[in-house]
Amino acid sequence: FFFFYVANMLDGADTSNASTAPKGNLEDTSMLQKAKFTMGHRYQLALDRMTPHPKYRWIGTTILIFLYVLRAATVGGFYIVSYALGIYLLNLLIGFLAPKIDPETILAEIDDVDEDDVLPTKDDGEFKPFIRKLNEFKFWLSTTKAFLISLTCTFFPFLDIPVFWPILLIYFIALFTVTMRKQIAHMIKYRYIPFDFGKPKFTNKK
Repeated sequence: FFFFYVANMLDGADTSNASTAPKGNLEDTSMLQKAKFTMGHRYQLALDRMTPHPKYRWIGTTILIFLYVLRAATVGGFYIVSYALGIYLLNLLIGFLAPKIDPETILAEIDDVDEDDVLPTKDDGEFKPFIRKLNEFKFWLSTTKAFLISLTCTFFPFLDIPVFWPILLIYFIALFTVTMRKQIAHMIKYRYIPFDFGKPKFTNKK
């Protein structure tokens, strides 16, 4: 009974404090929440409008990539930023090429499952589209954000950390080679291709 009494007292104190709070603070908080909601809604609406236009989306991203390369070449530095960007893009690429459900996990959990039932590997069977771990839109959005942030970082001199860039380049090439070899071996083992080339496309016949 004592704990219930204390809880009621605390609830009453919180309610009285909220009621006696300055009206201006409540109005400012409400305005900030409305502005945040409006900006989030407009941002999501812009993304929804760009979703069915991958060609134009990637053209804009290509222009952004060109601007970053031009900026990095002109300034002549920011090797740490470029290296971090490359590692992040490699991680996105692996997610884009990998299936949403890893067949190794399924086969490890269930022993009596055939490999053909995990991923589509037969042409004469039922058509099963390849479902990526990271879909095309999220891959594009993350790539665009990464290059935009990296381009912004090139305008802050304190991020231009002096480093011996050939070591970073060699390490990145080695990491890229090992990672892609592992991914290609995974694709060969489970016989899947994460692209639409040569796969059946259904069209409406009139």
